[in-house]
Amino acid sequence: MKRKTIFTAAIAAFCVYGAAAKNYMSFENSAAYIPPMCYTKTKDENRQAHNPCYSCHTKGVEPNYMDDSSLQVALDFPATAMNNRWKNLFIDRSEDVAKISDSWILSYIRTSNYLDNDGNIILQKSLPKNFEGYVPDCYMNFDDEGFDRDRTGAYTGWRAFRYYPFLGTFWPTNGSTDDVLIRLPEKFRKDKQGRFSIDIYKANLAIAESMLKQKSVTSEPIDEKKAGKDLDGDGSLGTAEMIKYTWNKTPMSYAGMAEGEQIAGGLLPVGTELLHTVRYVDWDDEKNQPRMSARMKEVRYAVKDEWMDYAQMKESYISEMKDLFISKEIAMTRYNGNGNAGMQTGSGWIYQGFIEDSDGNLRPQSDEETLFCMGCHTGIGATADTVFSYQRKLEGGDRNSIEYGWNHWSQKGLKGLKDQTVRYKTAGDQAEYAFYLETNHAGDEFRGNDEVMKKFFNPDGSLKPEMIKKLQSDISVLLFPSRERALTMNKAYRVIAAQQTFIYGRDATVNPPKNVLEKIEENSDTGITKQIY
Repeated sequence: MKRKTIFTAAIAAFCVYGAAAKNYMSFENSAAYIPPMCYTKTKDENRQAHNPCYSCHTKGVEPNYMDDSSLQVALDFPATAMNNRWKNLFIDRSEDVAKISDSWILSYIRTSNYLDNDGNIILQKSLPKNFEGYVPDCYMNFDDEGFDRDRTGAYTGWRAFRYYPFLGTFWPTNGSTDDVLIRLPEKFRKDKQGRFSIDIYKANLAIAESMLKQKSVTSEPIDEKKAGKDLDGDGSLGTAEMIKYTWNKTPMSYAGMAEGEQIAGGLLPVGTELLHTVRYVDWDDEKNQPRMSARMKEVRYAVKDEWMDYAQMKESYISEMKDLFISKEIAMTRYNGNGNAGMQTGSGWIYQGFIEDSDGNLRPQSDEETLFCMGCHTGIGATADTVFSYQRKLEGGDRNSIEYGWNHWSQKGLKGLKDQTVRYKTAGDQAEYAFYLETNHAGDEFRGNDEVMKKFFNPDGSLKPEMIKKLQSDISVLLFPSRERALTMNKAYRVIAAQQTFIYGRDATVNPPKNVLEKIEENSDTGITKQIY
């Protein structure tokens, strides 16, 4: 069913969008789209500034016209959001956590709530027949190229990819493991005669990656004759190991039946689906390192259902800027949709999710729980076509290499990946994770990860050179928690899930983080003086 959407590209990530499908006043937190991390206390007792904010609030790359880098220096919140309603941040769970044994939590997280013992997807049976949203159809059964197969061995269209985990919250050391899968529409998997072709599909996935990243990308070997395209631009049809990006100069197109589909730099095709599972942190005793749990905390889903071109996006952004200039007031965001069918971003995407219930099963998120997901995928500079992950995908084409991008994390993990180099206009080329540590002076937004602090920082707050050197060649020394920390965070999250208090926050904290603002004072600032983008 086609849904009417209006692009939202507001200043300061807090914009007005249409009429609410629900009465937000009935929510405990009508500003739930503003995540807990935005209430970080960025000035410490020595008045030193900590800047984790630049990771999200930055200057977007066209056609993301958002520039919300000002939020690094100014606490610009809607009036309703001035009080921090993420109450779970202020609760001491130490007694509840102490009651949970290591053996119990390990047994619990090693039991799947997604697949039953016969390999069937539980939600396909447990959801009501009239459920309006996405019904999970990924079997988490990956071949050696990351393609998901159903119980008969047939392709489901889903493909897992490996990527550099986004800064801070999404590192395993901060509470969760996760994965992301992508699926393009059926016509992107077929040749011009309408026959399924894995070569066509590989080509189109690589083209989509090149388009979103807006650059040439290294790819797995692709048979250009079967794809019917000179993908690497060498003038002949052979085996391509890269996609040459020329869209900003000469036309590009997808392959097979999808050849005439809309295409533009920085945008994924209409019908693209993304699946993101968030899980507990299991422990592999044999390898003495963390791994993904079988049990899922959340299953997050997104689908692009409408095309919006550069002109439409820019026009809407300018219109929103005018409205803000006239009203001189930061208004609340409103999203069309609901928890069952999903909420619309306003830029052509719909986001929906499932979350753990008190018994450990997965259930559809409520409207307010879904609202939590929306702020990060709308109106911030860090995303590409509302997405965080695909533009961070590894590009290596050798299936045996640690750099190979087409695998699930359960097949090939993080260990041995080098810290990637990122170019900032204000700071030049930087090793991404090391730069985050240097800029934030911590390994998480709330500066509550004592394990990272002890491992990477001296008592005077300076970074340990020997650890930064290790990080250069292996990001797992930063991203992986100890066994003790992993199990403790698992227990803390399970307490929240058992109590079903997600509307008050999902952070797996035992003791209340110290660096959290309970209230935003008017005209206050972050203490950060230099914007990074």
